[in-house]
Amino acid sequence: MQQEIRFATFNVRNLALPGMKYYDDQEPFTVAEYDAKVDWLAHQIDLVDADVIGFQEIFSQAALRDVLARSRHYRQAHHLGFDPDPSAGRLSPNVALVSRLPVTAHIASCVDLPRNLSVSLPGTSALVNRFTRPILHAQVMVTPQLTVNVFVCHLKSKRPDYRNGGPEEDPDQIGMAILRSLIRRGTEALGLRYLLTDYMQSHREPLVVMGDFNDVAGAVSTQLVMDAGRRIRNGFDDRLLESYRVQSRRDPLRDVGYTHMHDAAFETVDHILVSDQFNPASSLAIGEVSDVVYFNDHIALDRPEASDHGVVLVRIQLYDQAGGAAMPGLMAAPK
Repeated sequence: MQQEIRFATFNVRNLALPGMKYYDDQEPFTVAEYDAKVDWLAHQIDLVDADVIGFQEIFSQAALRDVLARSRHYRQAHHLGFDPDPSAGRLSPNVALVSRLPVTAHIASCVDLPRNLSVSLPGTSALVNRFTRPILHAQVMVTPQLTVNVFVCHLKSKRPDYRNGGPEEDPDQIGMAILRSLIRRGTEALGLRYLLTDYMQSHREPLVVMGDFNDVAGAVSTQLVMDAGRRIRNGFDDRLLESYRVQSRRDPLRDVGYTHMHDAAFETVDHILVSDQFNPASSLAIGEVSDVVYFNDHIALDRPEASDHGVVLVRIQLYDQAGGAAMPGLMAAPK
């Protein structure tokens, strides 16, 4: 009998405590606005009902704890995350991970780009040598015999990176600002790929990467993370696969997958990538992505407490032998 594990990724849009100034051009939440947002988020994650959720745009981990406390399914869940660095020149949101499955002792927040990776931004003296939002890495114990490595990311947005005090309506300035954002996002994508490659070369556990990539699956930056060039080492393929493309129950007649709307265009910029162990075409497969579900009805409604991103839910069916001859049932949260 197959057993299922469910992963989800959710950009919650600026989760901060009431009265907290998180962006210069945004007013802090009032108590009423905060309560509405926390209640809405608690309802959404209960609806998704995933075993493991990766969150983005968390300005306060205490605010996320309030969300979990108001939920029905996650009050006892493990919560991993770090608050933004208060000494940074500009406050930037972090990511977080919530798991109803046990989490092992290996938890890491990756701030600096690996392998001394550093790239200059054109028109400035600035160097990209750190992730805009640190990468979170944790190990989730699905069964006593099976551990899944989870990486949560939030790559640089498409928001133009203006510098030098130039007029933002100047076409040359606009083009250069867009290029700087593109370079930063691509550099972060390469840094994440380095992290993944370095880890996968010495570990053979299944791996899931999820988050807001701020670009579609076919974009160069996303392909960098996936390592689209096929490379097999000792029979092991270290590419990552977009779960949407390898799901076994994909139905083109109900293909309404999108997670974000920008300039009236619907696009999918939030992704869950899986390693070869969840590729049914691989001889190393211990399970497969059965289907991918997008919770996105709220995007068009644009309610003030709601997120401007949809939730991506991936359901993975584990084969009987994945956790050993006698696989215990997956841990479920109290309901």
